[in-house]
Amino acid sequence: MTEAPYLTFELDIPGVSTGHLVVPRGADCEALSLPVFSCNRGEGPSLLITGGNHGNELEGPIVARRLIEWLPEAQTCGRVIIVPVLNPPAVEAWTRNTPIDGLNLNRTFPGRADGSVTERIADAVSRLLLPMADTIFDLHSFGPTWDFPPAVITHTIADADLMAKTLQIAEAFKLPMTLLWDYHDTIGMFDTLAHSQSKVFICAEFGSGTVGAEALAIYEAGARNALIALGLVEGEAEYPTFRQKKSSQTLETRSSDELKSPARGIFEPRCSVLDEVKQGDLIGVLHPMDSLSAVSINICTPTTSIVCAIKSGLHVEADEGVAMLARPLTSEVRLRIYRPEINWKGDHRPLASNGEYLRR
Repeated sequence: MTEAPYLTFELDIPGVSTGHLVVPRGADCEALSLPVFSCNRGEGPSLLITGGNHGNELEGPIVARRLIEWLPEAQTCGRVIIVPVLNPPAVEAWTRNTPIDGLNLNRTFPGRADGSVTERIADAVSRLLLPMADTIFDLHSFGPTWDFPPAVITHTIADADLMAKTLQIAEAFKLPMTLLWDYHDTIGMFDTLAHSQSKVFICAEFGSGTVGAEALAIYEAGARNALIALGLVEGEAEYPTFRQKKSSQTLETRSSDELKSPARGIFEPRCSVLDEVKQGDLIGVLHPMDSLSAVSINICTPTTSIVCAIKSGLHVEADEGVAMLARPLTSEVRLRIYRPEINWKGDHRPLASNGEYLRR
């Protein structure tokens, strides 16, 4: 008989509570106990914050632990549930996928109670935590092999009202980049499941590469801004400083905007993230390794755009992605997404020309 996942404490208890989400044992490993934090201040929004979905993206677990330190004193209403590490085996191994079964947790939702360990984790989260929240912040980074700015990503959502609410919350982080990504590989993703239940899902991509103190401060500030926007904590939102600038821009990208390596070799980046490039500008150089007589290959941008991600210098295979381009979200797209009569708090305010809701 298949065992059911369970929580070791009640999430409805007022105040601060801690316990575990227990993922039952299976044929491949023993039971897992995922630490869970809950701060319940009564009426208001219900937010689930998760980190460690991918094991080699440690920014999320660190920021989640930071939030747990100050949230009990700062939170004024609503409920916040935080699970710093969704996938302990992957985090401990520092691998994107779970080392036990090789599965990507973020392609496994809603999971299976009788499945492998990754499927059982997804099942436990889907059954016991997701129903408790109306908004989800899943804290990722873009991985150690990319240069990527602090950002919030959302995929295109068919539900127009949910798309508008999601983009508004994403922009409320005030991180250097908000990215609307028309991404094709969404089957089994955490956000796809949340969207099917009409929940706002925010994927925070907290930079990339090494984990440093300055970058972590930016990520924490972005999360605090979003908590302020939801009304869970009080304060004034501020733009974090990134590369000596306090600014944010909303961009859109498609799968076709990914630039790929023309051959095997070492990729040398020749630009930085958020650089504005014109058609024909040099993005990077591919140095073949098989022969010194082989000519290095320039990789150039096909159109005027903004560099939203670029591979770190490392060996790549032919047809492997080395850069992603984007462009500003046009006013036409923004007006199509935003619904002037509805916002994420459910009230009705007129829409300004810049897409922001006017204050009463």
